[in-house]
Amino acid sequence: MRIVFLKTAGHRAFSCCPPSNQDSAMKHRPLLLSLAALMSAAVLQAETVKDREGAVRSDRKTMEKNDRWIYNQFPWDEEYAAKSADWYRSSAGRRAAHNILTWQSELGGWPKNVDTAAESKASKVRDWKQSGWNVEHLAKAHFDNNATVGEMRFLARAYHATHHEPCRQALLKGLDHIFEAQYENGGWPQYYPATAYHRYITFNDDVMVNLVNLMGDVAGLERDEVFSPWHSAAEQELGRAADPKEFSFVDQQRRAKAELAFERGIDCILKCQILVNGELTAWCAQHNQVTLKPAKGRAYEHPSLSGGESAGVIRLLMSLNEPSPEIIRAVNAACQWYDQVKLTGIRLVWLKDDNKKDDNKIVKDANAPPLWARFYEIGTNRPIFSDLSGQIKYRLAEIDRERREYYGWYSDWGRSVLADWPKWKEKHGL
Repeated sequence: MRIVFLKTAGHRAFSCCPPSNQDSAMKHRPLLLSLAALMSAAVLQAETVKDREGAVRSDRKTMEKNDRWIYNQFPWDEEYAAKSADWYRSSAGRRAAHNILTWQSELGGWPKNVDTAAESKASKVRDWKQSGWNVEHLAKAHFDNNATVGEMRFLARAYHATHHEPCRQALLKGLDHIFEAQYENGGWPQYYPATAYHRYITFNDDVMVNLVNLMGDVAGLERDEVFSPWHSAAEQELGRAADPKEFSFVDQQRRAKAELAFERGIDCILKCQILVNGELTAWCAQHNQVTLKPAKGRAYEHPSLSGGESAGVIRLLMSLNEPSPEIIRAVNAACQWYDQVKLTGIRLVWLKDDNKKDDNKIVKDANAPPLWARFYEIGTNRPIFSDLSGQIKYRLAEIDRERREYYGWYSDWGRSVLADWPKWKEKHGL
């Protein structure tokens, strides 16, 4: 007997069969994959405690070093999306493109929490090391915090404006990395290759939404810009829809792969929507990549219904021009959930604590617009909060000030979703 490793949905699986029966094994691959998935889930369950303990340790280490690195994600929406072709041809635009190229990893992606257009990698890393800042995360090719997707959209604009071949080659390399990173079930991890909770299908920080949206644009799929999740706020304010020819220079083989990746991504999104007492609700910030069930991320990110990330998911589904009955059901159910869990009569206010540090709290205000919590308890719809201790609390004031300051627990995420829901239903005659 020998162990054969089968590539399943993002996790290692095993099949035991004699060497002489390998052809037979491949003939019965569907059965083997089903068995492998079950065994993979068992392995994953055994690793869960270790992963969670490791996540807590990692979070504490990160928080201790919080003043040793700069959080500055790639500002595609805020700055570069609305730039003209003339700007991309200018010396400033060409310099920004050059800087982005220097940051691309060997895998094909880019690091997170870095404005890679602002300065070349060699220059920035040298400064960081001299200051003692942590640069370990730069080796990974991330998808969260708008990493990789933002750089690729920039390079597409830059290539259209300048026809600078290195921009095209870098974008194609990035696409190939995204194709490789997608699980067979259509989901993507936080980065690839990933370990611990990072390997979960990641809705947190709009990873799934941004990647599916990018795949649709690369494939040239037409969608309704009125409901599009992030064809950026800057572009929408300028009345600029996404250019369907933006990725027209991508070869047909890759565009076909992008369309398939888009379809698989949408299918994964539908399968991940959480069913509670027979009713569809919303999505978790991360889902197990084998079982698709809600999963725990960092110490303070518990399996829950996300009032934050689910909004982008809904708008992505709304943007599809010919929604299937499954998509219509998913959107209506999720919007109904947002309406049910909106929080009224309260306001989030920022203040300074006794040590002059930023803090926030919830106060009563009958005239305040609705708010939504970042996380809701599955089954009760009660807002939940947590900090590095990993304990679930039901009041924001009960968690550490550090997590109150550095994490978004309340916002108006559901406002635009509920405002556009009637328009979306009217468009499709619902």
